[in-house]
Amino acid sequence: MEIVKEHRWFAPLLSVLLVCILGVGLYAEVQQTQKKNAPMQSLSWSGNSLAPSHGDRMGTRNGSNRTSPIFAEAYQQPSWRQIMPTPLPASQMKQAGQARSNVATGVKKPEVQHSKSAILTPPTTIYFTKTQMLSQDDKALSTWSYHVSAKELLLLQKIVMAEAEGEPYEGKVAVANVVLNRLRSASFPDTIQAVIYQKAQFSPVANGRLRRVQPNQDSIRAVTAALNGHKAVPDNTCFFLSLTLAEDLTVHHSRTKVKTIGHHTFYK
Repeated sequence: MEIVKEHRWFAPLLSVLLVCILGVGLYAEVQQTQKKNAPMQSLSWSGNSLAPSHGDRMGTRNGSNRTSPIFAEAYQQPSWRQIMPTPLPASQMKQAGQARSNVATGVKKPEVQHSKSAILTPPTTIYFTKTQMLSQDDKALSTWSYHVSAKELLLLQKIVMAEAEGEPYEGKVAVANVVLNRLRSASFPDTIQAVIYQKAQFSPVANGRLRRVQPNQDSIRAVTAALNGHKAVPDNTCFFLSLTLAEDLTVHHSRTKVKTIGHHTFYK
């Protein structure tokens, strides 16, 4: 018993030593196993550039799956193809270069010149010769002019709407042309209002539709175009009718056909 008491410290010490020995052995075995299983990765060099050799997309050589731990972190970063911006097409690069050149030299980009025919404002004065209506650009050639009041402008828009609501845009312009052609002609009244209200000429006047309608955007645009000189029918066209709706076909049998637009046939 005395011997046991004197050497009672030996048993714990021996246990600690055994645990340490087993731990070191286990650690060494784990390290050796990791080294055996660790993939290797290699890189090939071309000139001064660092690039993966021919193999898979992770830079393996000849299809090998071995990966070098030295360069493993590098392949976790975006490739140079992902970092570089997509090049612009040649045409856009040329425009960008020209823009930079203009800025550097102080050259201003020329302003786009809009055609006068694109004006959407109805004129207050229209111009005629004895045989035709003129555009605003040709007013210097006119032999007489006519002032269009706001009341007559609305009346012209309404007759176009009443006569040609379901017709194509060019058909609406043509109806406005007929009214203006009559205004020019010595065979018809001398004002837009008198032309429209002339007896037995426009059916919407007789049946009351003219009073009820409100012009839509197409009718307003068509009248504005006609007043600015756009012609869907020639200057000598003064009649039109719908062959499917008209009860009186005198015009059809006595006048010369010019053209058909939509459901309307126009005559001179």
